[in-house]
Amino acid sequence: MTAQVGDELWDEFHRAVNMTSRELQEWLSVEAAGENSEEVPDRAGRPLGRQVLEILGKRRTDLTDADAAAMRRVVEIIRTQRPAGTDVTAGGADWRHGLMDIGHDPLKPE
Repeated sequence: MTAQVGDELWDEFHRAVNMTSRELQEWLSVEAAGENSEEVPDRAGRPLGRQVLEILGKRRTDLTDADAAAMRRVVEIIRTQRPAGTDVTAGGADWRHGLMDIGHDPLKPE
């Protein structure tokens, strides 16, 4: 079942998620590669990050209701974690990595 994703959500999501699908895939793979972990590459990373990666690979007309809900959640998380005007170094490494897990690199130029 496809969802109707309005212009506002589509634009907000793509402004908030500033990493490309390749950058996000590489990040999720690196983050999941730990001393005691053996993640399957296409299952690397947290579920929301993997869902963002899937959304980035879809056409707007192919988005599902679950995708639309995930898009809203990601926009809200990024808005909450990095309010407008927040310095790119406002948080530490954990803050940045948490945002990168869902496709937003605060150090990336806007």
